Amino acid sequence: MNGKCEVFMESQTYAVVDLETTGHSSKQGDRIIQIAIVFMKDWQVVDTYTKFVNPEQNIPSFIEDLTDISNADVAHALPFQDIAYDVYEKLQGTVFVAHNIDFDLPFLQSEFTRCGIPLWQGKSLDTVELAKILFPTSYSYKLQDLALELGIIHQKAHRADDDALATAYLLKACYDKMLQLPLRVLEQLHKRSFKAKTNISALLFDVIREKRQGTKKPIGYTIYRGVTLKEQVPVVKEQVKKCSYPASLEAKKTLFEAQFERFEIRDGQFRMMDSVWNSLNNRQEVLMEASTGIGKTLAYLIPAMIYTARHDGKMVISTYTSHLQEQLLMEELPKAEAIIGMKANIAVLKGMKHYVDIDRFSDMVQVFDDSYDENFAKMQFITWLAETTSGDLTELNLSGGGHLFLEKVRRSDTTKDTRRKGAFDFYLAALEQCKSADLIVTNHAMVVADLQRSEPILNNIDGWIIDEAHQMVQAAMVREETVFLYREWKYVLGQLGSMSQRTLEHDFYARIESSGRVHIRKVLECQQYFGNMLDSFERAMKQMTKYLNLPAGVTRSMKYTFLWQDVQIEQLLLREVSQHLGRFLASAKQLTTVYLQQVDELPLSQQATLDDWHYWLDELALKHAEWDALFLQQRRAETMWLELDARSLPGSIQIMKKPLSIKRTVMSVFDKFRGKMGIVWASGTLTAPENTRFIANQLGIDASVPLYQFQAPASYYEGAQVYIVDDMPDIKGVSQMIYIEHVAQAIVETVLATNGRCFVLFTSQEMLKKTVMLIQETDQLEEFMLFAQGVSSGSRMKLLKMFQKFERSVLFGTNSFWEGVDVPGDALSAVIVVRLPFTSPNEPVFKAKADALQAKGMNSFYKLSLPEAIIRFKQGFGRLIRSSHDKGAFIILDRRIETKSYGHQFLDALPNVPVEKVPLGDMVLQLEHWYNDEV
Repeated sequence: MNGKCEVFMESQTYAVVDLETTGHSSKQGDRIIQIAIVFMKDWQVVDTYTKFVNPEQNIPSFIEDLTDISNADVAHALPFQDIAYDVYEKLQGTVFVAHNIDFDLPFLQSEFTRCGIPLWQGKSLDTVELAKILFPTSYSYKLQDLALELGIIHQKAHRADDDALATAYLLKACYDKMLQLPLRVLEQLHKRSFKAKTNISALLFDVIREKRQGTKKPIGYTIYRGVTLKEQVPVVKEQVKKCSYPASLEAKKTLFEAQFERFEIRDGQFRMMDSVWNSLNNRQEVLMEASTGIGKTLAYLIPAMIYTARHDGKMVISTYTSHLQEQLLMEELPKAEAIIGMKANIAVLKGMKHYVDIDRFSDMVQVFDDSYDENFAKMQFITWLAETTSGDLTELNLSGGGHLFLEKVRRSDTTKDTRRKGAFDFYLAALEQCKSADLIVTNHAMVVADLQRSEPILNNIDGWIIDEAHQMVQAAMVREETVFLYREWKYVLGQLGSMSQRTLEHDFYARIESSGRVHIRKVLECQQYFGNMLDSFERAMKQMTKYLNLPAGVTRSMKYTFLWQDVQIEQLLLREVSQHLGRFLASAKQLTTVYLQQVDELPLSQQATLDDWHYWLDELALKHAEWDALFLQQRRAETMWLELDARSLPGSIQIMKKPLSIKRTVMSVFDKFRGKMGIVWASGTLTAPENTRFIANQLGIDASVPLYQFQAPASYYEGAQVYIVDDMPDIKGVSQMIYIEHVAQAIVETVLATNGRCFVLFTSQEMLKKTVMLIQETDQLEEFMLFAQGVSSGSRMKLLKMFQKFERSVLFGTNSFWEGVDVPGDALSAVIVVRLPFTSPNEPVFKAKADALQAKGMNSFYKLSLPEAIIRFKQGFGRLIRSSHDKGAFIILDRRIETKSYGHQFLDALPNVPVEKVPLGDMVLQLEHWYNDEV
């Protein structure tokens, strides 16, 4: 973009282009196999152009799988050079539009060059870039996902004709969205659009011109410090209908049958409802383990809603993740309301860091000399703030550098609530909503954090439901841990370094000198403190790694873990870093007092500079507290260790300190409620066969608290089959590489038998990587898409989405893939367990816990290692069957499940499903028959 505002006339023709190709790079020999152009004028489709193209080479199998375009489809088509000039002429005088223009336009330009045709010249629009600005909360910006969200018909993804038509309608949806936005929002977007990669500014200007011709004032918006916000509607508590609890089987059956066709009674669900109801009414604490298929969420929602309505009370429902909160609010709550015929007053409450600091954003939006990423993030925020009612940052889907900007405008404990009169705060608004709510939906981290508040938020409560209760252990652990990341520290220090030089030497220097309140010597002193702090910090980092026993040269593994007692560093140096940090922060605070006294007189640009300075000083203050907690405050019953990658020092240094037990933390939260109200701990995995109180003990729940177990009916698991492959080698009897070769072969044969749709669950990232590499080297699964955690790029959710997208695909996962991943219906055929999920004995927290148990004369294997592995094993099985219609094989490659005395406990933990011990070949034959019968 050249910064000019080129206007699109109303009669402008948009040429919406999509290509299907044999690969990603025409320069490396990839060719077009289909081209489609949809011509749109006055926001109507006026013409289309579609051609198959002969690439004069074979189409790779994964491209054929992706596009459903075969070699036969293009066999009689013309090569691109025969249609290139025609395509070139059709694009003249149009605005080139594509979804991800960085692929389609360069590929086409490269093909024009190859055919001896000049490069196409003209304006362009990228609907990915445009959609990210106008729909900043969309879960995904893939074309098919946006089409589904916006109600655009998109019958065949990855066919050029359907993709181009869907993109054209997406462009129209973007135009319609701009018409709906307030004029002020459009004007703010337009000012920033000149840094966009495509000609968005011209389109925005056209819409602004059209909007200015109207006379209607936008309704439902308010302006706060120059930022357009959706008007906050005061929350009024509605009177909810009071209804009786359906105590009898017949009463429950009548309610459910009225809402669900072909309803089948689930005895476990009804019994769990009664248990929750009794807990709330009798003010008792209970533990409830409800297997997949029970309908756990409805089983606690319905009694909770009826109880709060009848008692005019307030109930807290805590979940572990935002995904579970959304599922509860968007799917389960409407079902519960429909079943019992009543509405609930609900508030969602998260920790303050989930919310945007609107004052901070208002200051930062005044700055225009920022990078593309930061400018783009500001555009997304401008649109979002005109739509959000919660200010919850998790609503946003930001990419790239946008996450760095998000951290700058995140609400925190250091937010200056009293800096301006009449300040607006989304977090405080959420707290206000809780006052009129019957149900407060929050998360485990928020519950634990409430303990540390001088004035707890979650007070005046009449009952608790803790869903995914086993995850409260992890939530409390994370809350209590202290983590040092060298890269984070260097980033904060780097930001302060550049700001201190610029701010102290220019802005502050002049103002302080003219004010006469602080001698200029204080500025130089502050800079000296900063230099001393940096020097001592770097000396500490160098000393930490100087005496570590690191092998010389390239080794098989470059990542190392050292217990803190093995790290040689002087305590005096650690204290010195803390002292220099404190001196610099105190000095910087003293200097900025002058600025603060005149904040309202400052121009907006200097206010933004001051806010930036404050932000990074606050971040450093948090780091200072982190440093002291990590290195200078020693407590019992905790462990500490250092991790690093020998290839990247000191950048890879991270230091962790974690407690060995979180009982005291959890007890501190709930002790004040016990005996006064019902507390329900619910989860799908609370027990191991011979240690039913394993999770309860970790949470510090008294042995007198009853534990109820609810199992789905046997019919729910009719589609499940467990296989133990009994001709796998003994893990301890062969080298790791030989075992990996057998694992790879078992995976390959299973995938071929089921035609893909497999999860492969590992306990070791190293073994996962080596197995995937071996499979790729042999090319035995070259026709399948392989997605591997820690190998393939992308987050867990992205890998899962990609796995679901391709029918012939395999997903390799570890750690987080053992639980919390739902793959509905036919998207999953098999779960392969490579090794029983025991925690590595060298994992620092586990080792410290095991040592503590051994010191008490207890067997750490049976008290800790085994029940922990069994619960994870149960969670792995839970990935397979997510509905009564699912079919799938749970395949265990680790023979310890049959050769060790403890093996039966793993199988006993599963539902009552058939278990077969078979050689790999026999299992493959059974799977092939099963799959062929299915299709």
